[in-house]
Amino acid sequence: MRFDAIVVGGSFAGLAAATYIARGRRSVCVIDAGRPRNRFSAASHGVLGQDGSNPLAMLAAARAQLGRYPGVTFVDGEAVDASAGHDVAVTLATGATLSGARLVLAYGISDVLPDLPGLAERWGRSVLHCPYCHGYEFADRRLGVLATSPLSAHQALLIAEWGPTTLYLDGGDGPDETTLARLAARGVQVEPAKLAALVGDGTALSGLRFEDGRTAALDALYLAPRSRLNSPIAERIGCALDDGPFGPVVRTDATQMTTVSGVYAAGDLARARHSVTWATADGVTAGVSAHQSLVFPSLAA
Repeated sequence: MRFDAIVVGGSFAGLAAATYIARGRRSVCVIDAGRPRNRFSAASHGVLGQDGSNPLAMLAAARAQLGRYPGVTFVDGEAVDASAGHDVAVTLATGATLSGARLVLAYGISDVLPDLPGLAERWGRSVLHCPYCHGYEFADRRLGVLATSPLSAHQALLIAEWGPTTLYLDGGDGPDETTLARLAARGVQVEPAKLAALVGDGTALSGLRFEDGRTAALDALYLAPRSRLNSPIAERIGCALDDGPFGPVVRTDATQMTTVSGVYAAGDLARARHSVTWATADGVTAGVSAHQSLVFPSLAA
């Protein structure tokens, strides 16, 4: 079956794009592997009208609403390859191939977490990335930032807005004197020692244990991990990538079109700053742009 558009990824960006294509009365297929980036979090904050809602429940509701439109098809599975030319073709892990006129890439990214015992199981609960998404819930408690890059000092300067903060260097190089002065002015402490593990009951964090045997009480630990694209499809069809601050980013223009004609990208894979709201907005832009290019083909040139 041939579709007007194929959307690879069924999280916030992908469902938003598909919704606007469907509302334009065009056929759209959403391929979803079922692994949204924020599946580790119990609640998504800062989303207008949905503050504190479970992200998986939000996605389930959005998918059910999208499914009411005629011409919408869902494929639960993984897209493993694609080609783009006069038409686009997407190959599934099953070997099946889908074809369409337009392609929206919204398969997202994955976080590459440090190999520190006790960290991964607390990711999205008490080990966090975005203070705007989760910081309010830990306000005025004992906060930490794990140094993972030169940008970690900047993150600590920001996190201090939510409470008393310590920058944990984990045995790495410390900031320069100018940055140390800025951290001190914000009341940020700096701990240079190597970490051994995170400790606490379940997914809660109560402290850090150092290799020298000391412990430090802590309620939330922030870090900005490296990220990787969830699929090589963008590269395989020739989309240009840029080096973002934490990992590769698919290059798009103001309409969310990539450097390949008729191929759009939206969500975390196509921007350096991430949130559910931004991903949804980018998906709307990609969906509207893809639809309008079907009406006016010169827009996809």
